[in-house]
Amino acid sequence: MRFLTYDRDGDPRLGLLLEDRIVDVAELGAGAKPRFPADMLAFLEASMELRAAIEDISAKLEAGSDLLRKRSVALSETRLLAPVPRPRRNLVCVGLNYAEHASESRVTSGIPEHVVLFTKPPSTVIGPEAAIPWHGQVSTRIDWEVELVAVIGRRGMNISEAEALDYVFGYTIGNDITARDLQARHQQWYKGKGLDGFCPLGPWIVSADELGDPQKLQLQLRVNGELKQDANTSDMIFGVAKLISAWSQGMTLEPGDLLMTGTPSGVGFARKPPEYLKPGDVVEAEIGGIGLLRNAVASS
Repeated sequence: MRFLTYDRDGDPRLGLLLEDRIVDVAELGAGAKPRFPADMLAFLEASMELRAAIEDISAKLEAGSDLLRKRSVALSETRLLAPVPRPRRNLVCVGLNYAEHASESRVTSGIPEHVVLFTKPPSTVIGPEAAIPWHGQVSTRIDWEVELVAVIGRRGMNISEAEALDYVFGYTIGNDITARDLQARHQQWYKGKGLDGFCPLGPWIVSADELGDPQKLQLQLRVNGELKQDANTSDMIFGVAKLISAWSQGMTLEPGDLLMTGTPSGVGFARKPPEYLKPGDVVEAEIGGIGLLRNAVASS
């Protein structure tokens, strides 16, 4: 199943994507007790029984095409927002999780022995087709990084690697936009990766059961149609289960938490000569089984 957040008359609403149409989840449960949630965070925090009820009703809608058309709006007629428009907590990110990227980054002499974690603030999140801000007065060395993002659906701490994927509700696409000069200047990653609008997310969340094995997904990123990154999640040094387990040791994971799982090689600063995004550039991040996340860099 594919869940998304869309703009309806200025309000963010939780939607279910069926074929090429969006069903408003709250309206699916009109008259139901308890009511169906109207936003993504409330949905992720809802009980498993309520989620199952939503899935059951959606299956009936999908089976009856006439009914679906009456209870939905066309995807092409809506504006999508980030699936989680405003996370309650910082996004947790993984650095140097692909061997070739670790090598091209030249910040480690080999494969990391332990998971490398950092965060991006909620203010970085923007949705599909939203403009990536051009903070030209702060940095002009703006880079791209396509990443698989795991969306946590259950609360947990000290999670074993064997059970870790049970805590994932689904997956989406992220672009870990980075100001490389700030990253180098401050000698850590929070500032360079934390500017407003530096984390496009979307276009929707594909449920874990539909997507299947998260270690068998092709990732690509294009700038103005030119392929820059092309890899598979099977190339990760630490798989999604290991990442979640490591993150959860001594720390409580909450429904709605977002885990960016690292980027493969092909980033701009490691190219010869280095390449950086500029105003007007169009960036497309794509992951097989999920979809395509498209954003342009703002003109100013």
